[in-house]
Amino acid sequence: MKLLIKGGRVINPGKDFDAVSDVLVENGKIVAIGENLEASDAKVIDAKGKVVAPGFIDMHTHLREPGQEAKEDFASGSKAAAAGGFTTVATMPNTKPVVDNAILVNGLKQRAQDEGIVHIEVIGALTKGQEGKELAEVGDMAQAGAVAFSDDGHFDNNCKLMLNAFDYLRTFDKAIMSHAEETSLVAEGVMNEGHRSAMLGMKGRPTVAEDIAVMREILLAEYADAWVHISHISSKNAIDMVRQAKKRGVRVTAEVTPHHLTMTDEMVDPTDSSTKVNPPLRGQADVNAALEGLKDGTIDIIATDHSPHAQEEKDREYKFAPSGFPGLETALGVLLTDLYHKDLISLNELVAKMSYMPGKLFFDGKRGILEENAMADITIFDPELEWTVEKEKFYTKGSHSPFVGRTLKGKAVMTIVEGNIVMDNGEIIA
Repeated sequence: MKLLIKGGRVINPGKDFDAVSDVLVENGKIVAIGENLEASDAKVIDAKGKVVAPGFIDMHTHLREPGQEAKEDFASGSKAAAAGGFTTVATMPNTKPVVDNAILVNGLKQRAQDEGIVHIEVIGALTKGQEGKELAEVGDMAQAGAVAFSDDGHFDNNCKLMLNAFDYLRTFDKAIMSHAEETSLVAEGVMNEGHRSAMLGMKGRPTVAEDIAVMREILLAEYADAWVHISHISSKNAIDMVRQAKKRGVRVTAEVTPHHLTMTDEMVDPTDSSTKVNPPLRGQADVNAALEGLKDGTIDIIATDHSPHAQEEKDREYKFAPSGFPGLETALGVLLTDLYHKDLISLNELVAKMSYMPGKLFFDGKRGILEENAMADITIFDPELEWTVEKEKFYTKGSHSPFVGRTLKGKAVMTIVEGNIVMDNGEIIA
């Protein structure tokens, strides 16, 4: 398929390019970017008034395969990704069974090719069964194509095990993506520990649990000269620890979610488990610190932590409901509405954190770019389009979202994967 995208605001953060231009796509590649391009046999896409960006990359999703397909699967999850403007997603290994060997990685990569309409990358478990006792087959999984390693949902308390993991994975140049919360301090906690939790009479998860865990990961990575990636960072002190570590030359990177950038624990409603996330929604000072860290480069990327659950699981008392909600289809709208339209972040900064930076870190700069000869993974979005979040229109199987019913300003209107249109005006057409 040959596509000619006309008159959009083309943003390519990797080259500091931001201009109204045309983009010509042929055979899955970008072949030209410039003004007044012509191609007689191309499908013409009118992008006037819209932003043409590198395809968004989400390095933290839960697509639930294998074994939890009632919550999500590669087909539904990749449709949700395309609907949200994502062309690449990485799926976490806390499944049933846990993705802790090369056979499962190979099988899931084949499933991704067969069922996914966007690129689905596999993150391998760091320890066998994610039990924190013995290293998984990380070398074999790396050779099978695992893009990173994580025991997400669990913090591995064994420092010797973690140091061995850092030493070993350094040779493969792979990140350990750490769910950083010291477990003894968060047991049975359901929300951020503070004034709001005290008023509601709900057991809290203190920020110091994250701070302790993040500092340990930084110290081990520094000692091993290895790469640690802090998942869904949410604490002001933890963010500053990452900032100071980067200044010392530690190879530490970090991600933040849209909800930790835009929501606080004041929004927790004990009758609505959609706000139950892990780590929990924090205080306003933490939210402010997250935005500051995002803008000054302390936090490298935005990731959704897309975590759909079956309806009957979330329709329970707050303390018994699982943590997480689906985020792929609302992420861009929330970020544009609550950050860009409030002049808290620029479009260039937002696009960089959602495309170029994850591509640079995890894909050697071969994704998240919009330039000649690059793979044609492209997101077109309208920053002014107003829409209301309706769970009935979700492509994900998850329906519990704190954003349901909100009117947002800004939405992906077309998603192109390797030169093929997979979403057009909110409709999946792949």
